[in-house]
Amino acid sequence: MKTINCISLFLPILLTSLLLLFYTIASFPASPRTISTVHHSLAALPQSCTSWKVYPEDFYEGGAYVTLPQGKTRYWIMGPEKGKKIVLINGLSIPSMVYKNVAPALASKGYRVLLYDLYGRGYSDAPQVTYDTALYATQLALLMQHVRWEKANVVGVSMGAAIGVAVADLFPHLVSGKMALIAPAGLLESGDISRTVKFMSSPLIQDITSSFPFRLYMQHLANTSGSTLSPDPIHEIVRLQSAHLPGYNRALASSIRSGPIRGQEGSFAALGKSGRSVLLIHGTADWTVPYKHTATIRALIPHAHLVTVDGAGHDLTVTHSDVVTDSLLSFFETRDSWVPKFLQS
Repeated sequence: MKTINCISLFLPILLTSLLLLFYTIASFPASPRTISTVHHSLAALPQSCTSWKVYPEDFYEGGAYVTLPQGKTRYWIMGPEKGKKIVLINGLSIPSMVYKNVAPALASKGYRVLLYDLYGRGYSDAPQVTYDTALYATQLALLMQHVRWEKANVVGVSMGAAIGVAVADLFPHLVSGKMALIAPAGLLESGDISRTVKFMSSPLIQDITSSFPFRLYMQHLANTSGSTLSPDPIHEIVRLQSAHLPGYNRALASSIRSGPIRGQEGSFAALGKSGRSVLLIHGTADWTVPYKHTATIRALIPHAHLVTVDGAGHDLTVTHSDVVTDSLLSFFETRDSWVPKFLQS
């Protein structure tokens, strides 16, 4: 009798468990989640904002927008249509204005130059996603598809150089025979990143700095000092983006934590085996991406040509634009045996 009672009590539980298991296995999944938040770019700011003077939407000729799966991307194409194609990739914090002296010089020499703002910078949208290598590599791949460029030579500065190396690894058919890496990130170690940067890029601090009250305070500071433009437009655009763009600080923090500034040894090694000509330009006084990393890069890419700029810091395309431009022109105008007189290696 007790056995029957036990079975009668256990049977409903068993049946219920089986039904729940069947429902779990057979039930149709929920609709896939789309991007919930895409933060606006500089394009959404009022014309009274200082950003329009420092970095206007038509900073370069041939500007346009393309809507990609992760948001709008602002790009510019300059130079003759039949010129050799070169893509310029900006770095972590500064949009494409970082090439303000280099890009026009390349175009004036007959090159077809494509520039664009990375997600979260300048006039490109800031999707609320993880800013990893795949995001940045896919952005360029889709942009090149949009402008119908089958392949191009690639130039990148800082994190932009790491993105270029990743694109050459993930989408090798998009990269022509030459790549130029300027103060390249990609191989940074934990010790290269200061404790302050690590702390400021933490999720908790980003929640605070992305809050409306904090951004309102930052905008107040920016507007208070906005009557007189900073003599350094590069510093000014970083400050303005941080104050006015809700997705900018998150984009930087996510890039520092999850982006291509480190962990790219495999892609650099693949570039070393690819046979592509590689130019490396680096300053000896670079404290953002220390000059010591040139040795690591050359170990992974033994045939890379190194141009050392004595006493130069990280923003080479701005502070030493003549050296950078001359090096790029010499590199792209000659064949694989390129070795300039001023080369230091």
